[in-house]
Amino acid sequence: MVEFKVVKGSPDGTLVDATSSREVKSDEVVIDVTHSGVCFTDYHYRQADMVLGHEGSGIVKQIGSGVTRFKVGDRVGWGYQYNSCGHCKQCLTGRETFCAEQEMFGLANFDQGSFASAAVWKEDFIYKIPDNISSSHAGPLMCGGSTVFNALKLNGIRPTDRVGVIGVGGLGHLAIQFASKMGCQVVVFSSTEQKRAEAMTFGASEFYTTKGVEKLEISAPIDHLLVTSNAQPDWNLFLPIMAPEGKIYPITVSFDNISVPAMGLIMGGLRIQGNMIATRQIHREMLEFAARHNIAPVVEEFPLTAAGATEALQKLLDGGMRYRGVLVAQK
Repeated sequence: MVEFKVVKGSPDGTLVDATSSREVKSDEVVIDVTHSGVCFTDYHYRQADMVLGHEGSGIVKQIGSGVTRFKVGDRVGWGYQYNSCGHCKQCLTGRETFCAEQEMFGLANFDQGSFASAAVWKEDFIYKIPDNISSSHAGPLMCGGSTVFNALKLNGIRPTDRVGVIGVGGLGHLAIQFASKMGCQVVVFSSTEQKRAEAMTFGASEFYTTKGVEKLEISAPIDHLLVTSNAQPDWNLFLPIMAPEGKIYPITVSFDNISVPAMGLIMGGLRIQGNMIATRQIHREMLEFAARHNIAPVVEEFPLTAAGATEALQKLLDGGMRYRGVLVAQK
């Protein structure tokens, strides 16, 4: 039996300290958590009686009797998905994120997460962190990085394509880096000029502001558009700049309906493509690609405590985070 400290949500949204315990099964690994990314999804679950956090990184301190791919001392991380059935059509074709029996953050394993001193996870759903990626940077890659990389990887995006990114935030600043290193022209859209210099440093080819603009004038149409902003964009502004048969990827979690001009969608032959978190193989490829091209999130660090998590979530809610919060264990 392994016992560990955790930070949970509560009915009034206050984050509270608690304790969890787990029996370690033969295919599981005990991870001493050193860092945890802070995602807006954590804010969504702050009123649930569950442990928060799904962007964990740390050190393996114990392995089950059947574990073969990890050893004590390995530096590892995990993301949004914890398990799948392993035998359905989706699992057998490498699309386990769509498994009907999937275990994901907010849906299972309510007694543990990455806002904790330790966690116990199946070895099939944890990842070795490359040596040249710091543990602080690894956390945000486990969800934010894998999500934007998944959209780029799965949808036939080529180095000759023009990729638009709406929003320069936690997801957007990573999307710019990945798309740029893939050889794409990256066109960034932000409400103001404030983040222009940073966007260009991340790899943007062009930068356009949208606040108060009635029509976007850009150098050439967009083949793929990643929507990473918290709010839905003005579709009347963006549909006209899409290339024929272009694709749009809403990436951020939003509970609002997507309402687009029907004729703009039809006449352009456009597609709006849902985008899940990365499968395990794409997650591995994301880490390898990030390590090879020195892709890293810009992070702000906070203590891995209830108070530190509360401060980080509030700064994220206020729009002041640059660009991903990371909780650091106080050991």
